[in-house]
This record gives sequence, structure tokens and C-alpha cells, in this order.
Amino acid sequence: MNPTEFFPDKTPIPEWFYNTDIPELKDMGTQYVLTQYNILDDGKIHTQEIQALIDTAHANGGGVIVVPAGTYMTGSLFFKQGVNLYVAEGGVLKGSDDISDYELMMTRIEGETCPYFAALINADGIDGFTMFGPGTIDGNGLRSWKAFWLRRKWNNKCTNKDEQRPRLVYISNCSNVLIANLHLINSHFWTTHIYKCDHVKYLNCYIFSPVKPVRAPSTDAIDIDVCTDVLVKNCYLEVNDDSVVLKGGKGPWADTAEENGSNERIIVEDCVYGFCHGCLTCGSESVHNKNIIVRRIKVGTGNNLLWLKMRPDTPQHYEYITVEDVEGRITNFININPWTQFFDLKGREDIPLSYAEHITMRNCKCECTTYFNVKKDEAQYRLSNFVFENLEIKTENDGFIPDAIENIVVKNVMVTK
Repeated sequence: MNPTEFFPDKTPIPEWFYNTDIPELKDMGTQYVLTQYNILDDGKIHTQEIQALIDTAHANGGGVIVVPAGTYMTGSLFFKQGVNLYVAEGGVLKGSDDISDYELMMTRIEGETCPYFAALINADGIDGFTMFGPGTIDGNGLRSWKAFWLRRKWNNKCTNKDEQRPRLVYISNCSNVLIANLHLINSHFWTTHIYKCDHVKYLNCYIFSPVKPVRAPSTDAIDIDVCTDVLVKNCYLEVNDDSVVLKGGKGPWADTAEENGSNERIIVEDCVYGFCHGCLTCGSESVHNKNIIVRRIKVGTGNNLLWLKMRPDTPQHYEYITVEDVEGRITNFININPWTQFFDLKGREDIPLSYAEHITMRNCKCECTTYFNVKKDEAQYRLSNFVFENLEIKTENDGFIPDAIENIVVKNVMVTK
């Protein structure tokens, strides 16, 4: 039994967050090894054959699809109740770089439900989905990255979805999900996206997409979208966008739409960050985030430790967020500014007011370019009840503006140049 710890609003952290057991392959039921079903490391796209194997496993009462050593090519796959995924040492499940190998369907993307492409790995409505193993799921995204930047050069207003490209993993409406030990790399678009899920664990994962020589655009490591009870532990996160992103909807009436909602009880701990745009980002499609903890992390480089994107076209409420025990190098220690990318009030005449409150950053030792990058904008959002405690900050620019936040507490903070 662990000593009682608490979320920022003082509610106890449940025991579930302390159980980091990972099952062994032998415990997962009947094993369906790709090569035993003539799915070979031959450079061919095996989407239909792998999907048929998933369907067979489901019809037989469940089991685990095993990717053995070698590289096996596929388009979008849809996992079903009782069917799990294991990628063995030296095994690579590699995505096609042809968008026609990914099913077009109604899905959740960028804060709305709309027709878009399925991910490489999809799971919907499953209780107890596990994907694990020491192997690799490789999105093979280089072709679409190049195409995106070429399109952006031709039309600098093109959106993420204009260059048609799939996510690596999309898990929706699921409970008791485990993603463990995997290398999740080179996604075309967002790397992992969980939507309307509860009790999800990411354990010991390596999540990567490059920032050079070709930038992998919008390859967020973990997008948490209307989810509760999520643990991200002992992971390495390095992507050319935000690492852990809290989403939940966008638009002037986003807080009233049934498809949108809150993220609550999220813990990110004992992780190492390579380059990213944001270590913890609220937005850019986010309605309500509550009881969020980021702790005991190391940051190699990146743009923002805590980034609150304040959309003027979306009502947002960010509350009870704690970032603590952080070491490393970052551009902005805290960044709170208006976020106007693809701004659209859709006919609403007033700007919905947003709030960020009960935010704590403590016990951190960081080098940064700017310590306090916070803009006061009371016509759009209100900031209150922030605590900065036990901070050792070496920075080029202090930037501290105490009246940007109502009821701010600063205790034992040393800022030097």
C-alpha cells in the first residue's frame, strides 16, 4: 500500500496509478504469429491478411496478434474486443506511406468529429486493450512530411488535415488500456491519440519523430482528448510538436457539445523529454482540464515546459495543475498567451471568457531563455491563484509581471542570468 498522495484539488490519488505491472506474452491467450499465417517480411502491404487475423482471433474468443522479428507492412488495422497486440524484439509493424491504404471514416480529429482517415492502429469500444512488447510500430511518415512542407510552401494557409495523413495510434471509447515498452516512431500525423477513454497507461514507451533533416509536422506524442485517469510513466518523448497535449474540443460553444469534455486525473511522471514544442500543453483544442500532475521529469531541450494556449474563440477552463521536480533546458518555463491559429467565432458576437487557476510550479531547476512568458488579457481570459515555489531558474530573460496573475504566490524563487 502506498502512502496517500493527492491531486492538486486535495482528492486522493487512487491505487490504480501505482500499479505498473506489465503482462507477459504467455499470459495473453492464443498467439497469432504473423508468419504462421503467410504474412511475411516481403515488402508487400498485408492489411487485408492482418485484419483477417484480428477478426479470426476475435471470433475465436480473443488472443494476441504477434509481430515477430522482421518488418511487416500494413495500412489501417482495427482491433476488436479481446484481441491484443505484441511486437517482439526486432519486430517492426510498418505503416504504408500511401494514404489510400487507410480507411476514410468518421473519426475525432483536431477537436471535432468529421470524416478523416483511420490511424495505423485503431481500437474502439474495447475494455482491456493491450499493445506492448520491445518492438517497433513505425509510421513511415517521411513521404507525407515532405509533401506537407511542399504544400505549405505553395499555400501557407493550409491546415494539418489538408495534407492527408494518418495518425499512428487512435484509441477511442475504451477502458483499461495499456501501451507498454513499445517504440512508436515516425508517425505521419499525431503519434498517439486517445479519445473518451478511461484508465489508460503508457509505460516505458519510446515515442519519437524527427525535427531534422525533415521536420515531422504535428506529430504530437500523446494527445489526451476527453479522458479520465491516465498515467504516462517512464517514457521518452521527442517529437516535432507537443509531447503531452490535453485536448477536448474547440469552437465558441465547445463546452456545450456532447462530443467534447474534460480531461481529469492525469499524471505524467519519471519521463525524459527530448525536443518538443510543449512538455505539457493545454490546447489548442481544449475545454476543461482538471487535476493534472507532471512530476520528476528531465528535459533535454524544447520550447515550453507548461504551455496554456488560450483560444479566443473557445471557452476554456484549466484548473488544479501541478508541475514539480523538473530539471533541464527549456525555452519558456511558462507560456500563457492568446492562441489564434485558425481562429473562427462562427458567428458568435462576443469572445467567450476563459480561466486558468490553481496552477503550481515548484521544486524545479531549469535553464531557459524566458522564465515568465505570460500575457495579461482580461478581455479574453482570467489568471488566478498561481504558486511558484522552490525554483532555481537561470534565464536570459526574466519577464516576470506579478500583476498578470491575480493572487500569485512566489516563495523561495531564485532567478539569475
